[in-house]
Amino acid sequence: MILAIESSCDETALALFDPATGITGEWIHSQIALHGRYGGVVPDLATREHLRNLGPLLERVRESHGFAGIDRVAVTHGPGLAGCLAIGVASAKSLALAWRVPLVGVNHLRGHVFSPFIAMHAEAPAEFDARFEQLLPHLGLVVSGGNTLLFMLDRSRRITVISSTKDDAAGEALDKGAKLLGLGYPGGPLIEQRALQGNREAYAFPRGIGPRADLDFSFSGLKTSLRYQLEKMTPAEIAERMDDLCASYQQAVVDALVRKTTIALERERFRSLGLSGGVANNQTLRAALGRVAKEDGIPLLAAQPRHTGDNAGMIAFAAWVDPHVHALASLGIEPGLAL
Repeated sequence: MILAIESSCDETALALFDPATGITGEWIHSQIALHGRYGGVVPDLATREHLRNLGPLLERVRESHGFAGIDRVAVTHGPGLAGCLAIGVASAKSLALAWRVPLVGVNHLRGHVFSPFIAMHAEAPAEFDARFEQLLPHLGLVVSGGNTLLFMLDRSRRITVISSTKDDAAGEALDKGAKLLGLGYPGGPLIEQRALQGNREAYAFPRGIGPRADLDFSFSGLKTSLRYQLEKMTPAEIAERMDDLCASYQQAVVDALVRKTTIALERERFRSLGLSGGVANNQTLRAALGRVAKEDGIPLLAAQPRHTGDNAGMIAFAAWVDPHVHALASLGIEPGLAL
């Protein structure tokens, strides 16, 4: 049984994972409402909230499941906000010491890498290894507020990064676009909601595609293009065309993600395609990648909504499924940790 702690940004989360049955419990305290007042995450406030809420969440774990049977503690040790990571790592160290169990540090991005497979494990834990092997090599796309990257997961479960973002991540571009449009925070879901009623071809925003050989992503130019477009419009025009603006802006993000993924699939034979990270909840993106996977004759494995954001379930699962995670005698935080 693994107890996992996630505190890399603005969500305090705990989870219990039993390899024989799957995730047996998840507990989370969201700070979205707090940071929404400021239009984005305030690191000092996020750290304070982790300090306030981690203890009460642990008490909820004790009340509902107890601590008996926990033989490993896993914690996100990077990447993320330094103060937030420190709260989680210090708590994990204390628990591992008190319970005399191994302490495991998990890379937050590796949690996203393996998150699309959590549902498959839950369906049939005893058959997981055999089914998992049949889906490798696997091409995965992680799309979040801080990261956008394509990677390969090979048969030995090693991760090779194929491409990443040169500047803004896709989720960051959506949040910044929403701020320019006056929609609030978090921006991605708000843009998606307005885009449902809009014309995605109303405005020709750039896709940041570049040469076909270059699979790296770039979204900074998209944000700038939106700003220039808004400067040409009156407040009344912006309000009137808000749905079209959102639909066109969102489609530019989706097209860039889908095109790079399609090219990666053409270069090598993969047995499955994965989608994870906070932006993976976007239904337009899911549908587009579903079509790409179908055309390639492979399944699309999309992380469940509750495992797309900052969550401890994926950290616990990665601590078990990732052979490159090892117990450590000591553990420090690594805010800039790469995949």
